[in-house]
Amino acid sequence: MPSTNSILGLIMGGGRGARLYPLTRDRAKPAVPIAGKYRLIDIPISNCINSGIHRIAVLTQFNSVSLHRHISRTYIFDAFHRGWVQILAAEQTASSETWYQGTADAVRKQLLEIQSTGAEYVLVLAGDHLYRMDYVPMAEFHWENDADITIAVQPVSHDQAYRFGLLRRDADGRIRDFAEKPKDPAVLASMVSRDDPLRPYLGSMGIYLFKTKVLVDLLSSTTDDDFGGEVIPKALGSQRVFGYDFDGYWEDIGTIRSFYDTNLSLASSEPPFNFHDQAHPIYTRARFLPGSTVEGATLHNVLVSEGCRIARAEVRNSIVGLRSFVSNGVRMSDTILMGSDYYDPPDRPRMGGMPLGIGPDCQIQGAILDKNVRLGAGVVIKPFPLGTELDHENWVVRDGIVVIPKNTILAPGTYIGPEEGKA
Repeated sequence: MPSTNSILGLIMGGGRGARLYPLTRDRAKPAVPIAGKYRLIDIPISNCINSGIHRIAVLTQFNSVSLHRHISRTYIFDAFHRGWVQILAAEQTASSETWYQGTADAVRKQLLEIQSTGAEYVLVLAGDHLYRMDYVPMAEFHWENDADITIAVQPVSHDQAYRFGLLRRDADGRIRDFAEKPKDPAVLASMVSRDDPLRPYLGSMGIYLFKTKVLVDLLSSTTDDDFGGEVIPKALGSQRVFGYDFDGYWEDIGTIRSFYDTNLSLASSEPPFNFHDQAHPIYTRARFLPGSTVEGATLHNVLVSEGCRIARAEVRNSIVGLRSFVSNGVRMSDTILMGSDYYDPPDRPRMGGMPLGIGPDCQIQGAILDKNVRLGAGVVIKPFPLGTELDHENWVVRDGIVVIPKNTILAPGTYIGPEEGKA
C-alpha cells in the first residue's frame, strides 16, 4: 500500500471572500485570525503535518501578502527534512493570462507544478474550515477501494441540507449521484443515503483525494471552473468516486455569522473544538510575547492570548487576541477582539491621539473588532437585530453583528447601535 509520502496536499487560498467582508478587506480569507492567535490557514496545514503529509502547496491570488508572510514565517522545515510548504500564486503565463476562475481552474493552471512534484495522489483542501482530521484513514480507504476520487462526507440534517453539496452513496461506498445545495423536496428525497431520520443526507466537506493521473486527465479535457459543482458530478459516470465518512467536528467559516459564532464557542467551558490536543496540535507562528496581565478584571468564559493587558474591566464570553489592551471601566461581552500586530512605540505620537485597544469606560457588546483598532473613551457598541445589514465609513453590520475594520479609529463617545437603544 502507498504511504502519505506519495500525497501532495493542495490548499485552496480562496477568492475575494465577500461573505467575510470587511475581515477580508485587507487579507485573504485563509489569513483571517481565529481563536485569538491562529489563522484559518493553520488548520489544513496542521492537519496535513499531523497526518504525515509534508509536501503542501497553497494556491493564492487575492489580498495574499499577509497570507504569504504568515506561511513563510511559520512553516519552515529544516535542512534534514524533505518537507515543504510553498505558495502557488496566480500568474500570467504563455498559456493563460487570467486569474483563477474557481477551485478547479486554479488547480488546472498549476498542473505543471503539481506534476513536477512526482506525487501519485493529490489531496485538495479548503482554507477556511475549522476541524481536526487525520487524513491517513481516508487515504487507506482510497487505496483499498482503488478509487480514482475519494470525497470526505459528513452526515447532514434536513435543516442544513441546503448548505451542502449532497451525495447519494451505494452500500459499497461508491457515489452515484450529486446535487449542489438542493432545495427541491423531490431532489432531497432522492438524495437520502442514511437510515437516520435526523441526519439522512451525506454532505461534501470539500475535501477531495485524487489519483494525480485522473486529476490531470479530468482538468485537461474540460474547461470547468469548480470541483464541487462541475468536475466531480461529471466524473461520477466515468471514474470510481467513493465517499469517506467523517463524523467529527467540522465548521465552514464562510460568513461573518459563522465566524462570530464559532469563535465565541471556543471561549466556552466546553468548546466544540479542542486546541489543547498535544498529540495533534494546531501550529501557528511562534511569537516572543510577554505573558498577559490581568489587573483586577472580572473574566468569565474568555479566551485570552499572549501579550495582553486587561485593566479593571469586566469581560464575558469573548475572545481577546494578541497584544490586546483593555482599559479601566470597560464592559465587554460576546465580542471578538482580534488584538494588534504591534505595540505603540513609547517615543512616537499615537494615531488619532489614542492608544491601541479599547479606551476607558467603553461598553462593547456583540461585535468583532479587527486588528489595530483604537477606541476612545466612552465608546458604546451594541448589536443590531438579526438580519440587519449596514455599511458606514468606519463600521459595518452583518447579520446584526457590528464589525469594526482593521486600523479603524473611533472618536471618544462614539455610539454604534440601534437608535432606540441610545441613552
